Amino acid sequence: MGHASSGSVDLQVVGLGPQIGRVQRLDLPDGSRTWTVLGSDYLPVACAELFLEHCRVVGFSPNTVRLYAYGVGLWLRYLDAVGHAWDEPTVSMVTGYLGWLRAGCGTADEGALSSATINARVAAVGAFYRYHQAASAVPFPGLVRRARSRYRPMLSHLADRRSPRPALPRVESVRASQPPTLTPAQIELILDSCAERDEATGVWVGSLRERLLFELLAETGLRLGEALGLRHQDWLAGRGETPSINIVARINPHRVRVKGGRDRRVFISDRLERLYGEYTWLVSDRAWSFGRELADDWYVFVNLGREPRFAPIRPENVYATVGRIKRRLGDRVPVDWTPHWFRHTHATALLLAGVPEHVVMRRLGHADIQTTMNLYGWVTAEAELRTVAEWQRHVEGWRVEAGDHR
Repeated sequence: MGHASSGSVDLQVVGLGPQIGRVQRLDLPDGSRTWTVLGSDYLPVACAELFLEHCRVVGFSPNTVRLYAYGVGLWLRYLDAVGHAWDEPTVSMVTGYLGWLRAGCGTADEGALSSATINARVAAVGAFYRYHQAASAVPFPGLVRRARSRYRPMLSHLADRRSPRPALPRVESVRASQPPTLTPAQIELILDSCAERDEATGVWVGSLRERLLFELLAETGLRLGEALGLRHQDWLAGRGETPSINIVARINPHRVRVKGGRDRRVFISDRLERLYGEYTWLVSDRAWSFGRELADDWYVFVNLGREPRFAPIRPENVYATVGRIKRRLGDRVPVDWTPHWFRHTHATALLLAGVPEHVVMRRLGHADIQTTMNLYGWVTAEAELRTVAEWQRHVEGWRVEAGDHR
């Protein structure tokens, strides 16, 4: 794979020094990317690389490998600072690590980390030791969760009787009450700032590609990476039925990917299909002018005015477009909106319209319904509370005759 990893490597952190724990990005020959943790000799630290290679082989996403690498790298840096061996962990070491992270030690700017970031770093340490506990009998430095009740449900004797899974200490974090959203008027402003149709000529003025991208995100709730990874073969014309697009997990030159590697089908409106058709004609004409022919395996969103011509656009280009739109619209749109806000807005609109949670889960591509409820549970809860608040309107027609009481 282009990185050091071997089951015969001695599990020992050697050459501890000021560079221990540095995370190094590796670009591999097949176009994929991964990360490793270096020691003071600028070679991969064996215990960290064995764990990260395990994560790669079992299919963890590159983003997960990266987060684990940073978490384990900071942990090894902390152990070097306090003089502890990595393979003799204790609970007190983990609590000391929490305080070390809270103080901002080991970070580039020595600034305090958020609770969510600290918990992510500690979770990486937990995964690291769960692997080494199974692979080389290194003890796990965690606390055993105690049962909250002595009650046991019927047939509990058939359940798994393994000991409770150990847990690491966590920092209490405050979650935002609800994800940020855009109003319908703000979405229209953003779309029109990309391109508008000239009513007199019927010609689009502006960037039709940008309008299609943002309208796609708003109507489908796709992640930006999923949209940028679309190819023309994934866009299925309705032909008398509801048009749809296939979200397919595949390697993209700019490493955008389908989260979780799960394919799915998302239905779209006739309006969006027509917009896609007009954009396709635009790309086809532009390709013909360069002596090329649009093919099904081309990416939908490609460079039209810059080199490399007709190559898939980068996420950075999209964020540059967002910056230009913000400057153009000023305070008419939120100053901190991002393409991901379309996803939150889409999910919120569906739930407010009464679409069942499990349908929203499948449309968004969440792994389980709990993820959907964690993010958007406030929508259904708010709707239920609104219903309770209107109880007077529901019961005002109730009348009971005095003689009907029992």
